Amino acid sequence: MPGKRLPDKNSRILLEIYRILRSHFGYRHWWPGQTPFEVMIGAILTQNTSWANVEKAIGNLKQRNLLDPQKMAGLELNELALLIKPSGYFNQKALKLKAFLDFFLAPPVSGSIKKMRKIPLEKMRQCLLGVKGIGPETADSILLYALNKPVFVVDAYTRRILSRLGLVPEKTSYEDLQKFFEQNLPKSIRLYNDYHAQLVELGKTYCRKKPLCKNCPLAILKRCKFQANPEFIF
Repeated sequence: MPGKRLPDKNSRILLEIYRILRSHFGYRHWWPGQTPFEVMIGAILTQNTSWANVEKAIGNLKQRNLLDPQKMAGLELNELALLIKPSGYFNQKALKLKAFLDFFLAPPVSGSIKKMRKIPLEKMRQCLLGVKGIGPETADSILLYALNKPVFVVDAYTRRILSRLGLVPEKTSYEDLQKFFEQNLPKSIRLYNDYHAQLVELGKTYCRKKPLCKNCPLAILKRCKFQANPEFIF
């Protein structure tokens, strides 16, 4: 009887990275949205801004009881833009939200999260990518965090961290970086969910553009290219 296949080198290092980060930061409980619809709106608003700004914009919508697809769709474009102003690029994002709402309220979704979840992952991903203003990262955030689909979300932090650890080239494409995770990790929604959140926290706290290597929890791996250069140890 053949033995159980052991994980390869990339699988081992990715799981070790997650173990270290989980131990350091704790479970991240991400995404901080009360409903799947709120998560989807947040995924669009968070483009090119901090989550603190997104929370202010969502707070404005909630305060006026407008975090509802039908009510939001009924707003004039300038009204919506004013409400989401704290998120930045508010005129562009208002257009993106309107485009998403048109998609969400029309068949085959028809305003139903349940129907949305029943659509196969790849088909739904292509549908989302067809909405003006939704790129791969936003689409995958919606798929994973709002629809509970097993897709790994990649962002600038992911690329920065893995390239500094020597696991991928610095200019690896979104698709190739996503495949690197999905091919080397167990296919687990919960793992994908928290792993992405751990990398975001690491990127914000330690693995910044100007890295804080001395206190980084991953320094123990001795893989980061900056560790060999004292100029970058802060």
